[in-house]
Amino acid sequence: MNIIELDDENTALAFDTIRELRPHLTSADDFVAAVRTQRKEGYRLVASLDADGRVAAVAGFRPLTNLYAGSHLYIDDLTTLSTARKQGHAGALLRWVDEEARRLGCAGVHLDSGTHRHDAHRLYLGSGYVIPAFHFSKVVD
Repeated sequence: MNIIELDDENTALAFDTIRELRPHLTSADDFVAAVRTQRKEGYRLVASLDADGRVAAVAGFRPLTNLYAGSHLYIDDLTTLSTARKQGHAGALLRWVDEEARRLGCAGVHLDSGTHRHDAHRLYLGSGYVIPAFHFSKVVD
């Protein structure tokens, strides 16, 4: 598998793939603009390409530091095209992010995952992730 980092010039290549996870994104232009904004906060986007050079899976992540985990990479987005699942793309991206965390001197990698994403949970657990906490959220008006 070929893994590449996407920059402002080629971010749009990930649009169809990211929509598998984020269907509320309806425009490639809006997606690119959102990624551009997040890049100001350290967000990076990497893609696993299939044999034909198309984006099969993407991972979006950023460096974070907090009291409970210290310096770590946080994976905001990880998804694979439905037609490319079970081919190792997401696992390859997780390994790439692990290596990048080591290169940057981070203590670990963290992510949240929807409770309904059972296949993703199997991948994370099989890749050495643990479930150390529950994530709570609240909408405020």
